[in-house]
Formats: sequence, structure tokens, C-alpha cells
Amino acid sequence: MRNQFAETVTELARTDERVVLLSGDIGNRLFNAYKEIAPERFYNCGIAEANMITMAAGLALSGFKPVAYTITPFITTRCLEQIKVDLCYHNLPVILVGTGSGLSYAELGATHHSCEDIAIMRALPNMTVICTADTTEVRLALTEAMKVDGPVYIRMGKKNEPNVHCSDPIFNIGKGISLTEGKDICIIATGNMVATAMEVSEQLLEKQISTKVVSMHTVKPLDKALLMNIFNEYKHVVTLEEHNVVGGFGSAVAEWYVDNCRHYVNLLRIGTPDRFISHVVSQQDARKKYQLLAEPIADKINKVLEKEKI
Repeated sequence: MRNQFAETVTELARTDERVVLLSGDIGNRLFNAYKEIAPERFYNCGIAEANMITMAAGLALSGFKPVAYTITPFITTRCLEQIKVDLCYHNLPVILVGTGSGLSYAELGATHHSCEDIAIMRALPNMTVICTADTTEVRLALTEAMKVDGPVYIRMGKKNEPNVHCSDPIFNIGKGISLTEGKDICIIATGNMVATAMEVSEQLLEKQISTKVVSMHTVKPLDKALLMNIFNEYKHVVTLEEHNVVGGFGSAVAEWYVDNCRHYVNLLRIGTPDRFISHVVSQQDARKKYQLLAEPIADKINKVLEKEKI
């Protein structure tokens, strides 16, 4: 995803002289191609991320389209006040890109985990929140975010995430993408858990459970029309994210459900539990510990369905 972001922002800067890239002291070689075409529109802001956000606000007020990029916890939790006051309060068209979201940097410890950023960003007025599933969604999301007249947060993984799209889907901010159709259950996934949702659907199919899978790349604003269709059609709905179950994507869907549905739907929210991992592990091992791999997720869903039959 990092490489795709660098390629896309370079192409956008090639055709739009308003695009300015700010980096929090990472990805210097990653942006060599960008610096070749627009060296005067690249700023390495160093390990001073809060200052980077304020710089981006000033550039936006001067008519530019700033894109600020660094590791997810450092562009969200570290900069919350600047994002709230400098960007959201003034509704400025600044794009924040967090790389290595969720547990992507699990091997670097809790300082580099980001399992609360969706909750924080979606609570800010005027903020749009997008979680990309693969390189295709990174490219399309960044391109569409340039058209938004307000702050946008794009949450992406790091590298080697599997592709879920064979070709470019119709990508509109605020509109989910249906990947598979099924009649028994619907899994609505966001970000780097969409590929896992596809694996889960395959495992459930072996148990004769037909699953619809949706990539809900935009957490704010939610695709309310699609949610209404899903909750009217399915008795069992699952949300899936690599983020704390408190305040994240599943919470956003649950809030929508409470406010808009008057009939019962069994909503199962799956994400990271509300606790830290106290030791250093790989992303795969962190997912295993949190039961965010396809097999335990499929087992959990199957148990819920079996219980409903009793």
C-alpha cells in the first residue's frame, strides 16, 4: 500500500500543481519519483508531526492541496489537537494518510499500534474517514479524496496486503462495495480485514453457509442506503476490522442500527479487544492472539448461527 500511495500522489502532483506532500521523516526514498517532478512541493517535516499538521493547514489556507503522511499513531493520536483545531474547525481540504494501521507495526510494540484511530477521527466534525482494503482502494481513495472540500483521513496498511479487487470497482466516498453475494449472512469489513473476510466466506461456504461480503471503505460517512438494504435482508450481520471494538467501525454500524432499525438483527462486531498486547510479536501473531484470523472468525460466526438454530 505504501508503494501505491507514493505512485498515486506522484501522478496527482504531476497534473495538479496545488498538491503538496508533507512527510513525518519517513519514506524518503519512497518519494524519490515525487521529488524529481515536484521538489519544491515536498517537505520532510521531521519528527514533529503536530507542526506538520499546522503547516498543512497553512498550505490549505493558501490554496494548496496538502497531503500529510506518516505512521498512523503519529499522524492521529499524537496530533489530535492540531487536527481538531487547525483542520476540522476550519474545514480545510487536507488529506491525512496513516500507514501501518492497526497491527501492521506489531513488531515495534504498542507505541506503533493504532487500534483507536478510527474512533478518534470519526468523532471529529467535518472529518471524512476512509480505510483502504488493498492497493486499488488506496489509489482510488486518494484520487477521490482530492475532490473533497474538507479534511480526509485515509487509513491504510503497510505492505504485502492481498488484493481483493481484480479490476477497478466503482469507488465513491461514502458508498460501500459488494464483493460477493450470499443469502445467509453478511460480513461488512473495512480496511485490511476485507481480505480476511473473503477467506472467512470461503470457509463458511464449506459448511454450506452462503455469505455476502462488503468492503465498507468509508467509515464516515457510512453508506446508509446500503446498510438499510443489508439489515432489511439479513438476520445476521458481522462487522470486521483491525481496530478496537470500542468506538471503531463496528460501533459506527451499531450506532446506525440503533438509530434506524426497528426490527431485530443479530449484529456481531469483531475487532481487537479492549486491551494492549504487552509483548512484541508479528502482525500475524498479533492477529492470532486476538483471534482475527479467518479460521477463528469463521468458527465464531458458525457458533452464533448454530446457537440461533437451537
